[in-house]
Amino acid sequence: MSHFQLAAASGGGGNILGLVGPFVLMFVVFYFLLIRPQQKKTKARNGMLKSLKKGDKVVTIGGLHGTIMEISDDIVVLRVNDVTRLTFDRGSISHSVVEVEDKD
Repeated sequence: MSHFQLAAASGGGGNILGLVGPFVLMFVVFYFLLIRPQQKKTKARNGMLKSLKKGDKVVTIGGLHGTIMEISDDIVVLRVNDVTRLTFDRGSISHSVVEVEDKD
């Protein structure tokens, strides 16, 4: 038997773990640093979109501020000023604006 055959016969199992181990560790790090936080953000955004109701003040992805006048499963009608009403997809809402009331 040659030197390479002896090395393959004696240490084959340890080499596979040594090769696969860093890839498994890298996947675990990517999961906790990238995938899991993104899933939490997506879940929070979907919850916010489901909780929208008529009268909420929102900002669209494009930065337009408005008040919800009508809302359905996939369409939102925003009042931008006293006259202008614009129709958007529900998914184009970036976030809801919470106003702080003065107690004076």
